Amino acid sequence: MVESSWEHAELVTRLGRRSGVPVTVAVHSRTLGPAAGGIRLKQYPSWQDGQLDALRLAKGMTYKNAVAGVPFGGGKSVISVPSSVPLTASLRADALADLGELIVTFDGSYLAGPDIGTSPSDMAYLRRFTDHVFCLPESAGGTGSSSGPTASGVLAALRAGAEAVFGSPSVAGRRVVVVGMGSVGSLLARALADDGASVAVADVDASRCAGYERVPVASAYAMEADVLVPSAIGGVVDASVRAPLVVGPANNQLVHDEVATALAAEGVTWVPDFVASAGGVIYTLTREAEGLDRDAAMARVAAIGDTVTTLLTNAAANGSTPLAEALALAEQRLGALV
Repeated sequence: MVESSWEHAELVTRLGRRSGVPVTVAVHSRTLGPAAGGIRLKQYPSWQDGQLDALRLAKGMTYKNAVAGVPFGGGKSVISVPSSVPLTASLRADALADLGELIVTFDGSYLAGPDIGTSPSDMAYLRRFTDHVFCLPESAGGTGSSSGPTASGVLAALRAGAEAVFGSPSVAGRRVVVVGMGSVGSLLARALADDGASVAVADVDASRCAGYERVPVASAYAMEADVLVPSAIGGVVDASVRAPLVVGPANNQLVHDEVATALAAEGVTWVPDFVASAGGVIYTLTREAEGLDRDAAMARVAAIGDTVTTLLTNAAANGSTPLAEALALAEQRLGALV
């Protein structure tokens, strides 16, 4: 979702003084409040690739938070470990410390949480260097892993999508392909199977697929199925999709935004990822920043289903796409405070 023109509020990339690894914080918008977004720690071919990822993900967080109705802007951190450098425990700790020192310089205008490659325990470690992190372990006074609420939000979005596409929110008897069996994907696969779906899974790690029909990652996105659930990397969903409903937690799923129009033309309903995957952000921020209890926060997560219903209804009525309607809703909320 990053365009060629500059639209971000702030971008800082620094070579970590301990780790020698580039660490980046990208802030897309603070219109709704302090920027909030997770820390991605992974290996990249170049630091420029990590920086581009941070820019793209920060923009996605702006729209995710706006559509979710939480009073935060969009930001993201990326620790870009070179592909040729082994990610040892000591390097990991040093890189997190380097990022913590960078986050401090934002003076609370950027709040960080876990993302791919980081966890609540990493957030507890970062508290040694900055107070501006969330989603700490419950034992440290935080809300713990956001994987469960994220999966709950995706399920709410999926059921709303199923109601619109199939006439029923039930997945019983439906063939569902889950691509990516990480912390959220594995929860989704289990919940969908428990609800009576025929679940096939794809992951580069065969051990994560135990107990399910395993399909190749390379062909999973174009398989015949009722529902496709992208739960791994982004930038992979294109017009070759054959499932009539696509809902998943992976960020930036589309190869490019124009794919949304192509999918709609083929009769495929794609629920925008920044809508479907907002459960973890909603739960964590409403509890840690707004002080809601667990039940109230989970009710806000469940409301993702209502949002999806509204977006799909409006897209059908306006002859547009769910992506166009989601972006319009986000822009409306952002514009109201400009």
